[in-house]
Amino acid sequence: MSISVSNITKIYGTQKALDSVSISIHPGEIVGLLGPNGAGKSTLMKILSCFIPPTSGEASVCGFDVLEQSIDVRRKVGYLPENNPLYLDLYVKEFLAFVAGTHHLQGSVRLKVDEMIALTGLQLEQHKKIGALSKGYRQRVGLAQALIHDPEVLILDEPTSGLDPNQLTEIRHLIREIGKEKTVMLSTHIMQEVEAICGRAIIIHKGKIVADDSTKNLHKITVSKTLIRVEFSSQVERNVIISIPGVKGMLIPGKEEEVPGKGKNPVSALWLLESETGMDIRADIFKFAVEKGLTVLSMQKEEQKLEEVFQELTKN
Repeated sequence: MSISVSNITKIYGTQKALDSVSISIHPGEIVGLLGPNGAGKSTLMKILSCFIPPTSGEASVCGFDVLEQSIDVRRKVGYLPENNPLYLDLYVKEFLAFVAGTHHLQGSVRLKVDEMIALTGLQLEQHKKIGALSKGYRQRVGLAQALIHDPEVLILDEPTSGLDPNQLTEIRHLIREIGKEKTVMLSTHIMQEVEAICGRAIIIHKGKIVADDSTKNLHKITVSKTLIRVEFSSQVERNVIISIPGVKGMLIPGKEEEVPGKGKNPVSALWLLESETGMDIRADIFKFAVEKGLTVLSMQKEEQKLEEVFQELTKN
């Protein structure tokens, strides 16, 4: 087991940041830790990287206890904190050599630094001071320092915060590549981040785990309806669409205000039809089209967005 957490609780004064949290993460997993600000994500990561102790409970990384064997844990963990603290007056290569020295690495430090620079795409920036780098390249330096001692587990706290779209794409690709060989836990409150990088997501809210599943299964966790997006060859009135068996609601995509019950009878060729969960109305839609002399140009079942699941689970 790469990471094992059992009934971890962390209390700051009167505030309970974590409340009996238990998770297990296996080698080779890329796991997203999701939650709103203040949910307890950073607290859990700091406990796992031995920055702070838990109030109660047990946690281990690669079989080493975070309290009793913290030095062994630190050897196994690469940690990128949310604020990515760096020595801005040092040059990139100078900083990485310093970090390598703190880990007492065996062999050539220069070769290891060059390896990290190549892995994180810092070749063109390696002779610059860190303070002169863009946010994206500073994040790369942070990843390089977290990886330089070849840890088995990588813990990343908001690794793409503040990056532009191009930088986001580059860092996400880098994390996916790293995840092929290491266990990765990353925290974020951005749903697209988890969908782009992770195979599994853990949602934490007010210090408790409210969901833990694959990103694919999380889409279904709070589903209370089925949505079918259908486009006909010509426009159809709402009052006609409602005659399709099993349809309990509908809207025109992009015009969500035009829904039943408002005294309107909108017309559109494109509809988003709602049925009860588990009820497949696609055959009825085809039958309806044949009866009305319409052609179905496209039809697909809409999955609930991970963002909607997140909002549903963390709304209170």
